[in-house]
Amino acid sequence: MNLNNIHNIYFIGIGGIGMSAIARYFNANNKLVAGYDKTQTAITDTLVELGMQVHFDDDVKQIDSAFLNLENTLVVYTPAVPKNHSELNYFKSNNFNVLKRSEILGLITENTVCLAVAGTHGKTTTTSILGHLMHECHVELTAFLGGISENYNSNLILKGTGVSVVEADEFDRSFMTLSPDFAGITSIDADHLDIYGDASELKKTFEDFTKRLKPNGKLFVKNGLPLKGITYGIEDNSDYAVQNIKIINGAYVFDVKTPTTVLENLEFNLPGRHNLSNALLALAMAVEYGCPYQQLAKALASYKGVKRRFTYQIKTDSLVYIDDYAHHPAEINAVHQAVREMYPGKSVLAIFQPHLFSRTKDFIDDFAQSLSQFDELMLLDIYPARELPMEGVTSEWLLSKVKSDKKQLVSKANLLAEIKKSEAQVILTIGAGDIGEQVKHIKKELSFES
Repeated sequence: MNLNNIHNIYFIGIGGIGMSAIARYFNANNKLVAGYDKTQTAITDTLVELGMQVHFDDDVKQIDSAFLNLENTLVVYTPAVPKNHSELNYFKSNNFNVLKRSEILGLITENTVCLAVAGTHGKTTTTSILGHLMHECHVELTAFLGGISENYNSNLILKGTGVSVVEADEFDRSFMTLSPDFAGITSIDADHLDIYGDASELKKTFEDFTKRLKPNGKLFVKNGLPLKGITYGIEDNSDYAVQNIKIINGAYVFDVKTPTTVLENLEFNLPGRHNLSNALLALAMAVEYGCPYQQLAKALASYKGVKRRFTYQIKTDSLVYIDDYAHHPAEINAVHQAVREMYPGKSVLAIFQPHLFSRTKDFIDDFAQSLSQFDELMLLDIYPARELPMEGVTSEWLLSKVKSDKKQLVSKANLLAEIKKSEAQVILTIGAGDIGEQVKHIKKELSFES
């Protein structure tokens, strides 16, 4: 398909973080863009402000007639859309060009120098760091991000078309549509078992992804993963290794050993060893692409993060409030490590909303263990996303397995009142569901209290 011949692009699920980045891209390239989403959000409001038509009812009658032209309309949908969706079925039954989000991303990037970041954790942060590093090194690139970059207040960095930086998403095997020149893999922890069945099938799919590299492409893998490539790690013998770590004024200061030299006194402002590892992967990929060391060091120090990735909402001597997207036990462990490293000895309240019944069921004991590390826990109901309830899989079940003297189930309606009762010095909201919509209310209440 030649995208130059497509004038109208209609998105089903346009408010999704990955979908909206592609919508922004086409809108910036003077295509006529519109779409449907089930919920009005800050993201959809921004798309409307940019001139895109968005509606929130699954109703073909609400689609502008321009997008019902079979000859020059492309329809893009997210796998999260249910199979009985009226608009999606209308376009399919009338023989429109209908592609998954991952397929259109593959088309956009196939004629570029593509740098892709894969892994069950860390994709969004690593991709946004990589996009920022290359942008600051004046590379003409387009970066599609799975979160809102604090540096650009956007999930799209648009500064040319010769190079693309993308997340390679393992969900639904989406990353198999990409053919990258450089690929980084952060982790292959078991996840999405509703798709893959078991961890061995997930591992095999990551192995298949590495075979999608273009000839002479470069693969970067976290040291210890069962894949061969350029290795990276923290305080080990990797090809790219972080060394001599110090914390100065709340920031990491460290050296990086590369295959040819040592970069000294680099600065990075995101807490947590997991974020330091993400920064190292982004740095390694940018170095191998050809970015100069001096500019990379300056760019790394100026990186501000991604919204909902260890995002400070309140940071005072008496109270710290942090919001994070963590929704897997390994990610919760990483958040816990970062909090304890930055705030030793302080009491920590975690407010967690489980995401998906299947994920909760598959990792129930791991979730319980990770959540038991906090001094206090408030647990919201499971966010179903694309799933129907599963018998017996509830937040009550998860809470019963958590080992803590201070744990409780909390409804959204009572959340603010329960938070106000806590004497914790550090408060965390954690989860990938709609808990993010509660953040502004919590911040307002806590700011008033403090």
